[in-house]
Amino acid sequence: MISSDNQSLVHRTHTTQSHQQDEQPDQSSQPTIDFDPQNNCRPPHTNPLRYLLREQRLVFLLIGITIATLFFSSFPLSNPELVTTHDPGFESGSGLDLPANPTRRVLYEARGVGFGSVMSAGGKVPLGLKKKNQRIVVTGGAGFVGSHLVDRLIARGDSVIVLDNFFTGRKENLVHHFGNPKFELIRHDVVEPILLEVDQIYHLACPASPVHYKFNPVKTIKTNVVGTLNMLGLAKRVGARFLLTSTSEVYGDPLQHPQAESYWGNVNPIGVRSCYDEGKRTAETLTMDYHRGLGIEVRIARIFNTYGPRMCIDDGRVVSNFVAQALRKEPLTVYGDGKQTRSFQYVSDLVEGLMRLMEGNHVGPFNLGNPGEFTMLELAQVVQDTIDPNAKIEFRPNTEDDPHKRKPDISKAKELLGWEPNVSLRKGLPLMVADFRHRIFGDPRDNQGGSTTFA
Repeated sequence: MISSDNQSLVHRTHTTQSHQQDEQPDQSSQPTIDFDPQNNCRPPHTNPLRYLLREQRLVFLLIGITIATLFFSSFPLSNPELVTTHDPGFESGSGLDLPANPTRRVLYEARGVGFGSVMSAGGKVPLGLKKKNQRIVVTGGAGFVGSHLVDRLIARGDSVIVLDNFFTGRKENLVHHFGNPKFELIRHDVVEPILLEVDQIYHLACPASPVHYKFNPVKTIKTNVVGTLNMLGLAKRVGARFLLTSTSEVYGDPLQHPQAESYWGNVNPIGVRSCYDEGKRTAETLTMDYHRGLGIEVRIARIFNTYGPRMCIDDGRVVSNFVAQALRKEPLTVYGDGKQTRSFQYVSDLVEGLMRLMEGNHVGPFNLGNPGEFTMLELAQVVQDTIDPNAKIEFRPNTEDDPHKRKPDISKAKELLGWEPNVSLRKGLPLMVADFRHRIFGDPRDNQGGSTTFA
């Protein structure tokens, strides 16, 4: 039942609403708007199809889609960085998928053509003629040959980054460049990958003397193979020109004399020297495969016996051994009968040849050495004349796989690079002796052996 009070309340409410409706004007001519009974704050619903068809909105939408389609069809936005390619030589040969960059390759090839236009006849290039100072990496740059190369490059105005793990290299060889803004030194083993932005790569990193490369033969061959792969991978990624310093040891114990670049060699693949000999042969193979297969600009130099300041003392190479022994008043040790021959070039001649090869337009390989041939007994005589005429000679058994003859045929370098050595043994040896005397005894006399330049 409903009480009288409740009945009165209902009656008053009904009457009030009826009265209000009577007072409102007639809204039959206005559109009806239905509000959400659950949420009066939300905007009213609108029919999507009716909204789209009203005021020709659909026509304008179709016109916009058509214009956008025509524009992107005419001007496609391609991103070469999103295209992947399989790089079999990435770093240590991991076979990862890397971003391809065809744009870089086109620019790289165009740059090569432009540089080739300044070449003089026969591929000989004035070393001072360059469009701009370059950014150059020298692996093994704290070593004997590498440090002299760095001197020349910086003197020419280039910026140089040296990578070295200091197994045979020494910071003392580069200390005179510390503080130079164009010089950087990074302790790094090339067996591990590295990414740098450079124009040229001189790849010298590898122990070169028998004492050092026999110390850890597995490490030696890894440096030659994996290290070369990493540096070639760097050259590929940044479009740099790559120079490999190979060795006359690729000829082994040669059956051809003198040795020309066309000679394939006589190498023992399982001997105690094979970690170096076969390692360098494999490095040459990798270099040519990157050149033929990927279009990388490469150069190959086969270096013959080199001497000069900053050589490692007692490193097992004959010139450094003889000089150190003579200075210490020790007998000069000659292995075998002393009739085996070598050819000796001064380090400044080698650096000149490397730079001409890098700046030229010929791949190689090129023999870089002095064709002047000396027996070990003749070399001992020159050392006696230079240091101590009373130095004794002591004969010892010959070492395994030691080549009997070594003399380069440099006619190819003469013709195509315009290069040949000009420092004789009797002129260059005293400079090396001055450097060794200073390092062994701390002799305060002027150390002329640090210079690689000649008047």
